Amino acid sequence: MAPRKLNIACAGLGRMGARHALNFLNRTPRAQLVAAFTPDPREVEWARVHLEPSGVVIYTDYDEMLKHAGLEAVVIATVTTAHAENAIKAIEADKHVLCEKPLSTSVEISQSVVDAASRKPHLKVMCGFSRRFDASYRDAFDRVDSGAIGRPSIFRSQTCDKLDPSGFFVSYAEFSGGIFVDCNIHDIDLALWYFGQDSIVKSVVATGICALQPELRKHKDVDNGVGVVEFWGGKVAYFYSSRMMAAGQHDMTEIIGTNGKLAVNASPTGTLVEMHEPTGVRREIPHDYYGRFEYAFVTEANEFTAACLDNKRLPFKLSGAVQAVTIGCALQESLNSGQKINFDETGRRLEGSKL
Repeated sequence: MAPRKLNIACAGLGRMGARHALNFLNRTPRAQLVAAFTPDPREVEWARVHLEPSGVVIYTDYDEMLKHAGLEAVVIATVTTAHAENAIKAIEADKHVLCEKPLSTSVEISQSVVDAASRKPHLKVMCGFSRRFDASYRDAFDRVDSGAIGRPSIFRSQTCDKLDPSGFFVSYAEFSGGIFVDCNIHDIDLALWYFGQDSIVKSVVATGICALQPELRKHKDVDNGVGVVEFWGGKVAYFYSSRMMAAGQHDMTEIIGTNGKLAVNASPTGTLVEMHEPTGVRREIPHDYYGRFEYAFVTEANEFTAACLDNKRLPFKLSGAVQAVTIGCALQESLNSGQKINFDETGRRLEGSKL
């Protein structure tokens, strides 16, 4: 008898959704991609070529896709503003859910996903923080957890995208929630992972500039942002995000402890080949986020599938996704208001404090 496979569907077939779909179709042996949803005609055409020949049924109506016979799980990679609605509908239809980050650009709406999941405790509902599945970040966490660098005290992390001259990020900013919610949400989640998910924010402050894409200002966003988050208990996190890296994608992290430091991807490389040329020595780095974290996404797909089939515990709690959005939204607010936002020792926001 052939081993049972998880029947899964992919909602959204844009850049990230297409990658998820192909990973579940070709690189997750215990999963079977049975359906996909997109309202975009161009994405439908892509799906006709790349998914339909493998038996994947293409839907342009999300609610109809949820009724697909035998469907057990949904991976959600639709536009960010639809994540929560799509996730809640899938949960209410009794489907396991892997939702791309963030759950929502709103703290309250993100919490509504957690609330919906709590009403269906037999379901596996996970937010896709891909770096948690990266081998290097897991290695670093194990070292921190073992006490190798003493008590982690300073956390410095960045998400820096290669410049996209097409204007994609300008149009995307209308829905993304801003650079701290969209880009630095990964770094924020990492800070909560390495510092401890029970860490409580003490203060948040952010600033930023539009160095190359002034059109972002109409969406109250920037192409370069810096945020500093202080946690109660003597811990500080520094975040940098950028949309204008010339050489390629550079996402890196430093965890500085009382007895040492760990650095992840401080000197990025996409290949072990070095080019020794008349102008000097150089190496190429990944051109986009997926180029750096491709295998993390594959691991994510396989571990989510195993959790659903074998009733295993997910690697992190869904409530952490709300913590990350809370910090990201506070940074975005500070960016636009010029105010430092303070919190008491219970995590409750204190009003009236300014820079």
